[in-house]
Amino acid sequence: MKIRHVWQRDFLLAIVRLVAGAYPVWQRPPSTATQTLYFSNHTSHIDTLAILAALPRDVRAVVRPVAARDYWDSGKLKRHIAQNLLNVVLIDRHHESGGDPLEPVRDALAQGHSIILFPEGTRGADALPQPFKSGLFHLANEFPHVALTPVYLENLQRIMPKGAIWPVPLICKVYFGAPEARGEHEDKPAFLTRMRDALVALAPHRPVG
Repeated sequence: MKIRHVWQRDFLLAIVRLVAGAYPVWQRPPSTATQTLYFSNHTSHIDTLAILAALPRDVRAVVRPVAARDYWDSGKLKRHIAQNLLNVVLIDRHHESGGDPLEPVRDALAQGHSIILFPEGTRGADALPQPFKSGLFHLANEFPHVALTPVYLENLQRIMPKGAIWPVPLICKVYFGAPEARGEHEDKPAFLTRMRDALVALAPHRPVG
């Protein structure tokens, strides 16, 4: 990454910390030596930025967020942020290209990157995540050596609700859970339910839903 892009990224993440806090809460300290798939609830357009802002700088350097091409490739500024500042893995969530949307994610994992994934597939307005789509299961199956770390974002659905232009002044905490793994002979529904439960367990107030 060019030095000017590093400065721009750090400035952008500093703004996120100023506006939303993005204070990290760790169950286990992070390590650059462990390739990790961070999976999180998805409630706003700044979810990715909040997670990156909460990660230590050395860990952040090896992490690539997964995001929708139709959003991040839709304008010059967003394209610059995605490609040059955040090193985003862009996926075609609407299958317009006819290929497997997960293929770019597989490539990133095969190259040794850690990634950030939102397994709901779309943003939700509730404090608790919607049921997970199958992508997380397939990636865990194909890359069993990659640690699966749940991440719960608190308050972002209130700080930047869907359709909002300006943030509401609330504090966001980013809760990082202990790594999970796929159980031997665990089928897809059981795995996805257990991963969602692991994420929900990080919610500080455990709202019903």
